[in-house]
Amino acid sequence: MADLLKSSGAMAGATLASRLLGMVREICYARFMGDGLVAGAFVVAFMIPNLFRRLLGEGALMAAFIPVFKEQEKTEGEAAMWRTANALMSGLVVVLAAVVGVGLLGITAALEWGEWSKQTTLMLELLRWVFPYLFLICLAAVAMGILNSRGHFFLPALGALILNVVMIGAVLWLAPRYGSELKDQVFALAVGVLVAGVAQLLYQLPALWREGFRPEWISPWADDSVRKIMSRLGPGVIGVAAFQINVLATYCIGFFVGGHVVASYGYAVRLLELPQGLFAVSMATFMLPTLAGLAAEKKYGEFRTRIDEAARHLLFLNLPAAVLLFVMAEPIVQLLFQYGAFDEAATQRAAWALKCLAPALPGYSLVLILVRAFYALGEVRTPVKISIACLVLNLVLALVLVFQFEEGLRQGAFGIANTVSSTLNAVLLWRALRRREELAPMALPGLRRQLPMMMGLAWMAGLVAWGVGRGYLDLGGDSAAVSARLLAVFGPLFSAGIFYWAVSGLAGVDSAKAILGIFRRKRRE
Repeated sequence: MADLLKSSGAMAGATLASRLLGMVREICYARFMGDGLVAGAFVVAFMIPNLFRRLLGEGALMAAFIPVFKEQEKTEGEAAMWRTANALMSGLVVVLAAVVGVGLLGITAALEWGEWSKQTTLMLELLRWVFPYLFLICLAAVAMGILNSRGHFFLPALGALILNVVMIGAVLWLAPRYGSELKDQVFALAVGVLVAGVAQLLYQLPALWREGFRPEWISPWADDSVRKIMSRLGPGVIGVAAFQINVLATYCIGFFVGGHVVASYGYAVRLLELPQGLFAVSMATFMLPTLAGLAAEKKYGEFRTRIDEAARHLLFLNLPAAVLLFVMAEPIVQLLFQYGAFDEAATQRAAWALKCLAPALPGYSLVLILVRAFYALGEVRTPVKISIACLVLNLVLALVLVFQFEEGLRQGAFGIANTVSSTLNAVLLWRALRRREELAPMALPGLRRQLPMMMGLAWMAGLVAWGVGRGYLDLGGDSAAVSARLLAVFGPLFSAGIFYWAVSGLAGVDSAKAILGIFRRKRRE
């Protein structure tokens, strides 16, 4: 338990810095673009290549690559391990270059011969600029996977800071040099995306060199290890990345629905990703090489224990996070985004989207852990089947619900659809994992014993936050002042956090004691 928390906690520290800086980036976006048509065009254009960063850096490629990489390290030695890494890199360079080339030709043809609305035309023009980002970020994702496999989590996680720093600079420094109109200035952000991609790749090369990696061309077409990785990668794109695929699908629906739907929902997604990235992605990234190593050594008892610990610690943190995002949606959005072009009406739209999306957090988080358990066991078909079914459900619900809401509230339909589909995804994955013969009995005794208590305490913490926030409003707090906004958010959140952690510790919740123990040891060190 200690090494799980310590290793994932170190990565979480780097992820926290990245996510907080990412939130600063989103604040800059909101002030710069608001939630109008230009913002919607940029969100969709950037989401398409950025999906590959999330699929590969936080999902499918690492899920397919790391188990093979770890198996070779244990069975064939480092020489074979580095050969596989070079073969995969070589193949990716060829394939990605072809994909980017074909994609750019297709986008150009669509712009030349298609008849589109102003928003769609702007989106396609932006997409033509940012599409090469996927080439750079896929290679950076492989580098990250190699470093994770070698036990380095903190340094690769810091690489995400680069994107945020560059994009903040693009908004504050580069955008004013692109003209006076927003539709022209937004192209500065597209340039920033490309610069960030180059920097994210180059940043990791010194660490790879120190580990022993030497780049060379190795033909991937006849390499058995690469074929094994590719056979898992295709299904893994769906299996690991249900959240991101759902988000992209709902973005596309929202884009054609029109209005402020895409941008306001996008701000809600960014807020949800803060606890998701900090807790779930960090722990899942650490868990994959750990579980893959245990599976390779057939240590299934410890495998079960690790799953139990990870699920317990993750829900201990993300259950109250989901409740507090729901309860505190409006003051959080107001504090972070309501400046410049982002007015009070935009705050109401984004807060409504966040309320509808927040309950999805526990489900999404568990999916990240459970899918990695399947991939560590070399199983790809089961999570793919489940994820496809849940993806279809999400799309159907989104299409049905979006027109049931009036204008200005339609983004809530996407949050509800994602909540239902993500929760069902987690339940079905858990049921399927329990049926694995090598894991029997897969009872997760710790989680089953403590989950009802954690759920109850999370909702009690939400009531504490609501009560403190209501008390502040009754005292006549001025929502226009930044200091007042800070107090309206952090006063309730701090009170709820202290209550939750204290009562959890007194009630004997293992995660509260274990996480607190890590902090105490770090202080002594």
